[in-house]
Amino acid sequence: MILRVARHTNQLDKIVEFYTDVLKLKVLGSFEDHDKYDGTFIGKENADWHIEFTQSDVSPKHKADDDDILVLYPSSTEEFESLLNNIKAKNIDILPPNNPYWEKNGVLIKDPDGFNVIISPTRLASISLEDS
Repeated sequence: MILRVARHTNQLDKIVEFYTDVLKLKVLGSFEDHDKYDGTFIGKENADWHIEFTQSDVSPKHKADDDDILVLYPSSTEEFESLLNNIKAKNIDILPPNNPYWEKNGVLIKDPDGFNVIISPTRLASISLEDS
């Protein structure tokens, strides 16, 4: 099974920059003016998942709440620390999560559309977020 998470935005360029520059994901493909939609596929090469962001002249009507979260699990301690350092270097606010689990097991930031993204090292050998 392959997973695609699709979301509409009215600021495709900012979203692509955030997910590639801040979170170090790759642009896997894109399209322009396909039935009046532009879009970009973002993810990791050779993975069974990706995120599709689309933009059109129809404005999105997002209704996400504090517990709607995209969680990314870096594949190594080095990748987690690199992402955390990149987030800090770009002065992106690290926010307190609503769910106490994520307070201990991840770092919460918001993407340009205001959606929560957590970078979680919980699948890695014990990494202390307090030491990062």
